[in-house]
Amino acid sequence: MTADDHTALCVLGTGLIGGSLLRAATVAGWTAWGYNRSAPGVAAARTSGFDVGDDLPAVLRRAAENDALIVVAVPMPAVNAMLDAIAEYAPGCALTDVVSVKAPVAAAVRRYGLQARYVGGHPMAGTAESGWQATDPELFREAAWAVGVDPGTDPDTWARVTRLALDCGAVAVPVIASEHDRAVARISHLPHVLAEALAVAGARGGDLALGLAAGSFRDGTRVAGTAPDLVRAICEPNSDALLAVLDETLTTLSEAKKSLSSDTSLAELTTAGHAARRRYESAQRWEITGIVPGAAGWLEKLQEAGRAGGVVTHLTPATGSD
Repeated sequence: MTADDHTALCVLGTGLIGGSLLRAATVAGWTAWGYNRSAPGVAAARTSGFDVGDDLPAVLRRAAENDALIVVAVPMPAVNAMLDAIAEYAPGCALTDVVSVKAPVAAAVRRYGLQARYVGGHPMAGTAESGWQATDPELFREAAWAVGVDPGTDPDTWARVTRLALDCGAVAVPVIASEHDRAVARISHLPHVLAEALAVAGARGGDLALGLAAGSFRDGTRVAGTAPDLVRAICEPNSDALLAVLDETLTTLSEAKKSLSSDTSLAELTTAGHAARRRYESAQRWEITGIVPGAAGWLEKLQEAGRAGGVVTHLTPATGSD
């Protein structure tokens, strides 16, 4: 059976990402339902016409009955509770997640014996808002969606997770969990930390500084508008990778400070930063083709393609296990 034969979806957590996923998948034709522990969150989703409940065992029994793809869409601190329930009520279901780190989730999945049909996922999309009221079925349009290709990945589950990403309007980026976590420490978690520090620096300047603040301050501090508990849930589980890139960044800032002090110059930093930004702006995605899930060497080929900037834009049916 290929991914096109599986269109049942169970989303555990209907905040910004999970709720937007529920909306987008429903628009794309998936039979989707969800769970939220918050009564107001459930009520808001139901008012919008979506099938969301607060009885986790019932929601998971339904997933088991329909061989649904289960999506864990809660912050990292709540992942163990979700996996514990899945292990009890729907252990045979295909499983993915949208958590911002992958190695800690994969380790937790193994602890609960759910690794056989697990493929990690992480859509690189979001806003500073949270909750059902912030959900948007277009949130993932043209976004990069990391899809795990770790050793032992089940090709059928990989195809289902990739199909979900594509149906939500994203492109799939094949990536190993540890490499994903090191990458997002640089382009997601460090920006959160720097935005918080920049916001604090601006506020310390008082009303005058804030009154003069314009685009660079607004854009640089945008993600500091995210709820503090959510920022911690995003960044802290990736502490090792984040600490490494923080050390690297502090060294860069220290060198810039020395240059400014001794030579009244920021030339080295501004030149390097400008070049790095131009590299980001000129980076182009290229389409991965000709790799069939389940064929000989398919995981290794996807791993290399993902490292080289390749993305999956359409799904080739799986042929079986590697």
